[in-house]
Amino acid sequence: MGHAASEFIPVSLAVLTVSDSRSEAEDTSGHYLVEAAAAVGHQVVDKRIIKDNIYQIRAVVSGWIADPSVQGIVITGGTGFTARDNTPEAIQPLFDRQVEGFGELFRMLSYEDIGTSTIQSRALAGIANQTIIFAVPGSTNACKMAWERIIVEQLDARHRPCNFLPHLSKK
Repeated sequence: MGHAASEFIPVSLAVLTVSDSRSEAEDTSGHYLVEAAAAVGHQVVDKRIIKDNIYQIRAVVSGWIADPSVQGIVITGGTGFTARDNTPEAIQPLFDRQVEGFGELFRMLSYEDIGTSTIQSRALAGIANQTIIFAVPGSTNACKMAWERIIVEQLDARHRPCNFLPHLSKK
């Protein structure tokens, strides 16, 4: 298979919300990501909320990376600049390869909405064990922008000239 296919191929995703304050009832960002993924035909195989703790984040993400039923992970939260924002530190060591362009493009698009405050976003992505991992801010607006303007196309086998499906593990 080349870099683009002629038909949609569903991806098995896991969604992680990193938050010290949100419960399942208040997790609008996580719920948005689950609904948006399902709406285009992907399968969400797991969804969790955990505290912003490097080792808890790393443990959950490592488990999903090792799980052959998970091809992609979308993390919301913990990407800011406060002392309690630990998502980048938790997941970067797990990457086999970082997708530098994701953070760059996210901040470029985010600049349209929040101006120079976007420099405090540490959105990032990478691949580990043939699993794509996207980490975006916790705000629902940031999740919508990342999903609708970047992630949805990169998880679509039909997107040309390239997408991430050729790099993901087969279920």
